[in-house]
Amino acid sequence: MPATRSTLLRRGLAAVAALPLLTLAACGYGSEAKDEPAAQKVAAGAQKIDGLDSVKIGYFGNLTHGTALVGVNKGYFQKALGATKASYQVFNAGPSEIEALNSGSIDIGWIGPSPAINGYTKSAGKNLRIVGGSASGGVKLVVNPAEIKSLKDVKGKRIATPQLGNTQDVALLNWISEQGWKVDAESGKGDVSVIRTDNKVTPDAYKSGSIDGAWVPEPTASKLVAEGAKVLLDESDLWPDKKFVITNIIVSQKFLTEHPKAVEAVLKASVDTNKYINANPDEAKAAANAQLKADSGKELPAEILDPAWKSIQFTNDPLAATLNSEAEHAVKAGLLEDPLLDGIYDLAPLNKVLQAAGEPTVDDAGLGVK
Repeated sequence: MPATRSTLLRRGLAAVAALPLLTLAACGYGSEAKDEPAAQKVAAGAQKIDGLDSVKIGYFGNLTHGTALVGVNKGYFQKALGATKASYQVFNAGPSEIEALNSGSIDIGWIGPSPAINGYTKSAGKNLRIVGGSASGGVKLVVNPAEIKSLKDVKGKRIATPQLGNTQDVALLNWISEQGWKVDAESGKGDVSVIRTDNKVTPDAYKSGSIDGAWVPEPTASKLVAEGAKVLLDESDLWPDKKFVITNIIVSQKFLTEHPKAVEAVLKASVDTNKYINANPDEAKAAANAQLKADSGKELPAEILDPAWKSIQFTNDPLAATLNSEAEHAVKAGLLEDPLLDGIYDLAPLNKVLQAAGEPTVDDAGLGVK
């Protein structure tokens, strides 16, 4: 059953829901991805799913959303949806994708854990479900080696995160707390200066010397390394089995209730895409980069693409226990109070797809619908 009560603490979390991580690529919620021939090819005799003309899918132009990038580029979504058109919107901001989901501008989407938690709690558990996992890892603390030579040197320095209360911001605040240091979460002031900086300008901020490092996802981390920064810490090393959720699949509850076959089709495409990625890493990396170019007009150079892609694990498992831990970290930082996450997961459609594919099923850590 969905949560009946959820309280957001401080105007800092309100800012999380209102401020974009990055400026959107175009007006409105996002930019329509360019149609690639493989992505739009409908097999002869294909039928519509649930009688739908289209299914609207959202994702970010980030390598941590590689399942979506590769699935679009290689045509997995369109193949699974038959004669129902797969349409796409590209986002750079979690709150904007949640807004699009709430308004019906998208039906299903790839998104980070913090926006999913925030969206669910703000709606008192009535707007979305997490229906699958997509990726783990791909987040690093990278620093100026002339200023920071060890973890203890981070104290007193200026470290960037993408946005107040976003997934990486919460992770940095939690790590700072574990060092015994103090930072005011909302202002970012304290033993470490946490500087909320748009990912698109973080490399320039680093080059100008206005920040000493950044706790950021790929490919921003590798872009900084290309500018001379060094990886001081891989966030994966802080988690059990070196796994933590960085990208989930969410769906509106209304769409899930009314069109379960369409949701299963998208999840099948995701499972098939992850199987392809893990069996063909080089080809998948090239496909993701090609879709980045199709969506934004820019592809990543090899010196950034290669290390970034290598640090991300693509998985069907939503790693639900780690999402719960991330919510607890936000509470400890003072950004979230009493997050009632019961019912945030509905993994029955995914487990049905996994069983049919002969793959192991996944667990919701006790946070599934009852």
